[in-house]
Amino acid sequence: MKNTDAARPGAAPAFSSEALAAVLRRLDLTPATPLKIAYSGGLDSHVLLHALSRLRDDGWRLSALHVDHGLQPAAGAWARHCEQVCRELALPITIERIEVRGIREHGLEAAARRARYACLARHVGPGEVLLTAHHQDDQAETLLLQLLRGSGVHGLAAMPAIAAFTAGRHARPLLEFPRRALLAYATAAGLKWIEDDSNRDDRLARNFIRNRLTPVIEERWPGAARRLGRSARHAAEAAALLDEIARADLRDCAAGAGAVSLPALLRLAPARQRNLIRLWIRARGLRPPAEIVLEQILEQARRTPRTRHAAVRWPEAEIRRYRDTLVLLAPPAGPESPLALPWDPAAPLDIPALGARLRAVPAVGAGLARARIGPTLTVRLRRGGESCRLPGREHHHKLKKLFQEAGVPPWERRRLPLIYVNDDLAAIGDRWVCEPYAARADEPGLVLILETAARGA
Repeated sequence: MKNTDAARPGAAPAFSSEALAAVLRRLDLTPATPLKIAYSGGLDSHVLLHALSRLRDDGWRLSALHVDHGLQPAAGAWARHCEQVCRELALPITIERIEVRGIREHGLEAAARRARYACLARHVGPGEVLLTAHHQDDQAETLLLQLLRGSGVHGLAAMPAIAAFTAGRHARPLLEFPRRALLAYATAAGLKWIEDDSNRDDRLARNFIRNRLTPVIEERWPGAARRLGRSARHAAEAAALLDEIARADLRDCAAGAGAVSLPALLRLAPARQRNLIRLWIRARGLRPPAEIVLEQILEQARRTPRTRHAAVRWPEAEIRRYRDTLVLLAPPAGPESPLALPWDPAAPLDIPALGARLRAVPAVGAGLARARIGPTLTVRLRRGGESCRLPGREHHHKLKKLFQEAGVPPWERRRLPLIYVNDDLAAIGDRWVCEPYAARADEPGLVLILETAARGA
């Protein structure tokens, strides 16, 4: 939007440390809350950092985070600038350089954003709050961008003032202030900030809206950004109502862990079917697919599939039809693991190749007999041909037969880790324990729990 200090009817209040403190109180943040400021060195984050530093005498616990994407020749100089500013303000700063992946799939802007937030998430712990410097004009730009993408109300809700974020929370305390108010503060305080030349590249959609479209709108309709922000809040209320309906529908349609009953789903009106599927996917921390993919999912649900295990895939995940259910499967969480992973059951084990975590809970008369497994187990991926003798059975059975008897879908079979004692198969995921490693009555044992995205309901 235009950088102008001209007064406008109904303009937002001037920005100051006192105004910022009032916003923090409205967000139920107190000086005891550790605040971590995402600091790029640009105007907006510099103003946020500087204004917060003036609140330190009130006991606020502040630190800064700078993410160096390494995408610009001046990235190193920017990191040094941020370090110098924080030194002058006597604020601790953490600087982390990251590698941006997935540019081909998501585009440079989206891939950089994903990498940046993944990095920030690693530094925000329980009870801590990440602060970003999104302001009123950013909110308006986001709403316009989402409108032009054809987004629904969840997209139009744009950015919330505060929301859950990994183990902590993410707050945007500048949303009610326009950029011109931040510029006035920075000028009065004599701040020096970084100007990123890439912000002038109008080939990027957000830059085009900011540099070309929004000034025209603001000239014709002064105060448009403030009113667009109000529309975003209305959309957020509508989205919350839709989510409430979807959660109730999902409870009624749940068919065990991670599955939705097709007969129950198809009894809903089409709009509620789409609403349920979107919430089901978002609840797993996954990005819902494009509208055309969503329609493919529902089309598969409505008709008899040509194959026994028909699937619809998109980059984030896949949904499979299995018997009378739909099953949502997330992709593996990382590169393939080694063939064998040593595991001390005293601590959880992450298995990136399966997108899973395995942990053991002490029990009596259940799980693996502690006296017969030793201090270290080995976790392997299934190759085929393995067999196990279950407690109470006389003979060994191939895992394939056990899976078929239990109705375990083929894709879930591949996601079950095998737990070995030396070279003996002792357990199949958290489903079965083999003789002679099953704990007897009154014998101390370890019950295995496998946590995967595919198990969430």
